Amino acid sequence: MIDSIIRQRRTIKPAQMNGKVIPDDMISQLLELADWAPNHGRTEPWRFIVYAGDKMVSFCEEHAQLYKENTPAEKFKTTSYNNLVHASEGASHLVIAYMKRGANPNIPEMEEVAAVSAAIQNLLLGVAGHGLAGFWSTSGLVHNEVLKEYLGLQQEDKVLGIIYLGISDDPLKEGKRIIPMSEKVKWIK
Repeated sequence: MIDSIIRQRRTIKPAQMNGKVIPDDMISQLLELADWAPNHGRTEPWRFIVYAGDKMVSFCEEHAQLYKENTPAEKFKTTSYNNLVHASEGASHLVIAYMKRGANPNIPEMEEVAAVSAAIQNLLLGVAGHGLAGFWSTSGLVHNEVLKEYLGLQQEDKVLGIIYLGISDDPLKEGKRIIPMSEKVKWIK
């Protein structure tokens, strides 16, 4: 069963979502799956901020405005701005996933980032397993200090993505891989 969920999980962007609302208790169940990610030293560095309803719409508008105000003119893209403004239109919930950096200096930051990434993957596999739609976005100001300030995060924390969750009526596209496994794996016996 998990094999097919992994192979069938697809990115479904908010524009492909139909605007139907996922019950909050289902979102909580999906976040509980995320909580079971592997992590070094039991630091559990993943944190989630969940937006829904009017608060999600407001966040998307404010994120777009922050993008406009903090992006140099030569890098600003009107399409990106419009996508940020309208991202909530089809989504049910928006989840900001970030790494809460622990105080243990023996745990490298990279391990904490990997743990949060694993938590996001758990969330997305749960989404796929329930026949829901999900999109892990790293666009806009995800990697910018301005978003961290907006969210009230600490300097050492790191936003790893905005996950849009919803429902889609569109059939899933067939998955494909471009690079053969023989080029990705080296066996030493």
